[in-house]
Amino acid sequence: MIGLILDDQSFEQDIRELLMAFYPGETFAHEEDANETYRLLVHSQTGADRFGLRIKDMDNARECSESTPVQFGDRFDTKNRIKRMLYGMARELTGKTLPWGTLTGIRPTKIAMTKLMEGQPEEAVRAYMKETYLTSDAKIDLSIEIAKREWNLLSDIDYAHGYSLYVGIPFCPTTCLYCSFTSFPIAQWEKRMEEYLEALFREMDYTAAKMEGRTLDTVYIGGGTPTSLSAAHLDRLIKRLKETFDFQTVKEFTVEAGRPDSITEDKLRVLKGHGVTRISINPQTMKQETLSIIGRRHSVDMVKEQYHLARSLGFDNINMDLIIGLPEEDMDDVKHTMEEIKALGPDSITVHSLAIKRAARLNMFKEKYGDLKITNTQEMIDLTAAYAREMGQEPYYLYRQKNMAGNFENVGYSLPGKACIYNILIMEEKQTIIALGAGTTTKVVFPSENRLERVENVKDVEQYITRIDEMLERKEKMLAKLEM
Repeated sequence: MIGLILDDQSFEQDIRELLMAFYPGETFAHEEDANETYRLLVHSQTGADRFGLRIKDMDNARECSESTPVQFGDRFDTKNRIKRMLYGMARELTGKTLPWGTLTGIRPTKIAMTKLMEGQPEEAVRAYMKETYLTSDAKIDLSIEIAKREWNLLSDIDYAHGYSLYVGIPFCPTTCLYCSFTSFPIAQWEKRMEEYLEALFREMDYTAAKMEGRTLDTVYIGGGTPTSLSAAHLDRLIKRLKETFDFQTVKEFTVEAGRPDSITEDKLRVLKGHGVTRISINPQTMKQETLSIIGRRHSVDMVKEQYHLARSLGFDNINMDLIIGLPEEDMDDVKHTMEEIKALGPDSITVHSLAIKRAARLNMFKEKYGDLKITNTQEMIDLTAAYAREMGQEPYYLYRQKNMAGNFENVGYSLPGKACIYNILIMEEKQTIIALGAGTTTKVVFPSENRLERVENVKDVEQYITRIDEMLERKEKMLAKLEM
């Protein structure tokens, strides 16, 4: 446990998130308790123009104290000064460096893209990220490469008058050990699926009317696992979607087929018949023992069978998601997975670093799973990048999550012409994305004001169905602010 005793709470979140990167898995207390065993005790000392920290390292019987000059009227500069000071102290205490330096946000490429769009040269962007955030050269190079590629891919997107659409299907065959997304067992909802779809259709009708006159650029059906729906329900959903919205301008239509155990030939034919241009078939790993540990019901052979089935039906843009840092996996396991993926030859790969959220079973039931070994290293990340590039794929989007094993990142790679535009839009937050369904979040972007606002739907399916009128009212308040 880490005791975080601050006399000024203004920067508590920034301090806590950076400490979590150096001390993963630790919990925090905000007052000292003589009966508790602390790993660290962190005290702040705030003056009129200085911010100080004193850290006691109980494991190594060490203590350090530093302060930095600040101007509290400039929150951005003050926050970064404090984080750089804390980074130096934590690096000294742990002997560790972090590849992303003090960056704890989820969108590092947004920094690079913003600077490049302002007309700043690459070297200025590089210097800014190193001086402000202490980011490593390798991660700066990656950020700039991706930012330039994103900028090119989004060059014909109308941020002001266009929008994208996300449709959430919050059902899965089972819940994976590491998962904290909003999902419900499909077996419990199959008989009531009509109720969910009817509520979803009401939200579709409302949204289509409100967004009339705007250009629909991308559509993404995610979850959960959309293909946990029956072929008939999937057909009804997409048919209604295309009847309600104008698809003439849609550049990309993605459906996450996701779980191989949810895929059937009938479902793939439904997707193909409705003009879905991109699907995901996600193995996560090609090690059968790991699939059993994390609660996946599919086999490695099933991944291959469904992939080849999709190819035979004409799908020419297939993504595969992988997770690095899964329980009990090492470098050899990652290499084996990448060899298997290379042999299949998908059009894109999304490499995730395992992020264990509070609501995941892996975190909630530590007494049961605490002995599982979780390893993620820069060498593993580098290996996946090398394989992707060997396959002719280039990194095109990147994001980070809290509690990631190794404090790394998630990177999407694709063959030229196969990048997912929606993935870039959701990360860079440059276009309004209207989200429909339980547990989804709409992001309304106001480009002229350089800001966005969020509207959330309730997560619980039952609540979503019974409170659909309230969900429409929430959207009404926000979408009324949009200018045509």
